[in-house]
Amino acid sequence: MTKYLISFPSAAMIVPDGELQAVSDAAHAVVQEAKDAGVWVFGGGINESIPPVLVDADGTVKNGTYPQTAELEGGYSVLELPSYDAALEWAAKIAAACRCAQEVRAFYYDPAS
Repeated sequence: MTKYLISFPSAAMIVPDGELQAVSDAAHAVVQEAKDAGVWVFGGGINESIPPVLVDADGTVKNGTYPQTAELEGGYSVLELPSYDAALEWAAKIAAACRCAQEVRAFYYDPAS
């Protein structure tokens, strides 16, 4: 089976006042559904209060990111699914719960992972 990254940037999730608990409950329900179905690998949100750093092969730590990933933030789920169509179905469930569109990307298969 293939692992799929289902994600959204922080700015996409606009929750009206007073609805954060309902969105949180809906998101947790979808996560539980994925766990119960045996497709959940892991998920969560990027902690945007901790700035990213680059670590070189020699261990040198530099503040910042690669330019193309400077805006990497938001929420992520990784599910292991039998098909791309199944990934789209789960993305729709997550989109409904989080009230924003979701990006879907497939990981390359690596039998060692």
